Amino acid sequence: MALDFALSGDEETIAEVFTNFFANESPIDVVRTSEPLGFSPSLWSKLQAMEVPGMAVGPEAGGGGASLSEMVVVAERLGEALAPVPLVSHWVASALWPDAGVVSGDDIAAIALKPADGDGLWHLVPDGAIADVVVGVDGDDLVGVRNGPPGSGPANHGGMPLADRSSRVGSRSVLGPASDFTEALDRWRTLTAAVLVGIAGRAQSLGVAYILERRQFGRPIGSYQAIQHRMADFPALIDGARFLTHKAAWAFDNGLVDGNGTVDVGEGVVTSFAPLASMAYLQAGEAAVQCTDSSLHYHGGYGFSLEYDIQLYYRRARAWVVVAGDPARERLHLADLLWGAS
Repeated sequence: MALDFALSGDEETIAEVFTNFFANESPIDVVRTSEPLGFSPSLWSKLQAMEVPGMAVGPEAGGGGASLSEMVVVAERLGEALAPVPLVSHWVASALWPDAGVVSGDDIAAIALKPADGDGLWHLVPDGAIADVVVGVDGDDLVGVRNGPPGSGPANHGGMPLADRSSRVGSRSVLGPASDFTEALDRWRTLTAAVLVGIAGRAQSLGVAYILERRQFGRPIGSYQAIQHRMADFPALIDGARFLTHKAAWAFDNGLVDGNGTVDVGEGVVTSFAPLASMAYLQAGEAAVQCTDSSLHYHGGYGFSLEYDIQLYYRRARAWVVVAGDPARERLHLADLLWGAS
């Protein structure tokens, strides 16, 4: 199976449609007015009208049956716009439990990235503040629980609707063994990587626009080599993360899961979904952090001002890369996938 990084004709159409959609329906003012909770019900309703929440579910269950590669294209455009909707969480959760009545998006679904504690509590569930249904691991089981959204959560710099949720209170269904959640987490990593690529790309655009506009000593600050050298690093960071993200999606779509792919570190050949998803998530997080950091830095003091958009991207880049935990733990996880558990 050949790997082609170019978007297919259908994917190019999807990219154009959602670039235009988010530009028109989720301008940066929508992002600002959605803080601090980080959710726009009206934007979610518009996505429902396009049947976007059901893309991850097969047609047999009433969904659109989109490939992971197609969803990656949408997720990158979501990241570019910082669209305040729980699309990534909902896609992953709805694929795990389509029978929960979440395909239409009338009810929002989310996943708990970490297992429940001894009291059955899932901590800081992404989109947990607004989700009607949460899917995650409790003990040896993968469970889905419907118990209603709290509508609020702890304050955080990333404008994320985080909340603790119970895995045992409410209408609860056992969906399978806990091991069934592993692949879902890799889909979440891949889609989140795409969002982070979108953030990094927009941070680059904001930075370039500002250094061409801002003048010091009679010339644009972008004419100084010190700034040019740093900005020249951005494309490699962003493109590398984008390629890894698309390769991970390609691996999943081609069934290279559960040991079917290749992991040959010595030859530099990795086609297995799990390590590619981890690599994409780590690389995209690094790209988003570095690009937003440098772009904000080149804005000077304005970068920290609420009036400038770069601070929105800077805050989310730092929040979203740690929502699943310390990236150092993710690197250890990747090392185990590549070389075996120590």
